[in-house]
Amino acid sequence: MAGVTRDVPLGWRILTADNARLARSASGIAFAIVLMLIELGFRNAFVDSAVDIVRKLDGDIVITSSSKYQFAKKAPFSRRQIYEARAVVGVASVRPLYAEWTNSVWKNPTDNTTYALQVLGFDPDQPVFLMPEVTAKLAELRQPDTIITDSRARRFVGRAGPGVVSEIARTEVRVIGQASVGPDFSSDGTIIMSDRNFIKLLGALPPHRGDLPDPEIGVVRVLSGHDPRAVQQSLRAALPSNVAVLTKAELVDQESKFQSEISGVGPIFGAGTLIGFAVGMMICYQILQTEIADQFSQYATLKAMGYRNRYLTKVVLQQAVFYGLAGYLPAWAVTVALYDVVAAVSLLPLHMTVTLTVMSLALTIGMCVVSALVAVRRVIRADPAEVF
Repeated sequence: MAGVTRDVPLGWRILTADNARLARSASGIAFAIVLMLIELGFRNAFVDSAVDIVRKLDGDIVITSSSKYQFAKKAPFSRRQIYEARAVVGVASVRPLYAEWTNSVWKNPTDNTTYALQVLGFDPDQPVFLMPEVTAKLAELRQPDTIITDSRARRFVGRAGPGVVSEIARTEVRVIGQASVGPDFSSDGTIIMSDRNFIKLLGALPPHRGDLPDPEIGVVRVLSGHDPRAVQQSLRAALPSNVAVLTKAELVDQESKFQSEISGVGPIFGAGTLIGFAVGMMICYQILQTEIADQFSQYATLKAMGYRNRYLTKVVLQQAVFYGLAGYLPAWAVTVALYDVVAAVSLLPLHMTVTLTVMSLALTIGMCVVSALVAVRRVIRADPAEVF
């Protein structure tokens, strides 16, 4: 028998002895895996949707208020720091980005319903986005009361294409183009406009004044040949402590950490993943318990023949891993299909990634191994004399 098990694991032989049972057991485990994949996928989509606009900024370094803990929360800093930052050695440009999330009420041009959308404003002479749809419309953005709408905004806010006339903050505006931004858990869509239109429509200052509001973000580009980290340190030394100087990657990490660990939604998906793990562990435990009960006399025979508990534990662990793999493959395929359907409806960046695949596979193997270590105690306690 020892020679046979070196070629084909005994655990695999036990599983394939009844293909119908294998299919039923694998489907139960697959259900728990789908639960985990859905929770993990939504968590990733939640974080990715929140940081996507940061990734679209055309800069190496960003300046924010030191009190700004989330991109979609109002926390401007003094415009004076923009001018101070431009004087730092190694800085090619510092371009302000203005933002509004509460007073930016958009009227759906189809049914006249209103929604507060994310509005971003910038100087067309100092573009800040890595979006070709925006840079192609810079000349038109300089015109009064013109905006670019979000082609991936949620449908209920209205799909306003070029030429459509609607309202923002009760002021008539004309759509000159669309950009692909997409919604997140804070906003149903985004509107982009020039800084002059931003102050006219949403600023606190009188429209006739030439002043601009304080920016939310300062987008810094570093001169070629200069180390961004060194320029970052120089900016920190030159600017007051009430502003934060971060690389774009650091801002993405900060936003990701906030959304996944501090915000109310991220931990919920983490708890959902743990629930899926616990459900899968219980299902796998019940399956292995049933298998051990059915094969109990065989295990006792192996012990009577001299096989040690270490070998019998290995057999049960093999069964658990094989069950996990048998359930994971169909669960992965089903989840990919579900991601496509949900992404089309929710407009969130929900997709399977290598990292998500590896993480979920590790969780699957982990829950099956833990279940096996609990279930195998019955085999270890088995006394051949009691069986025979």
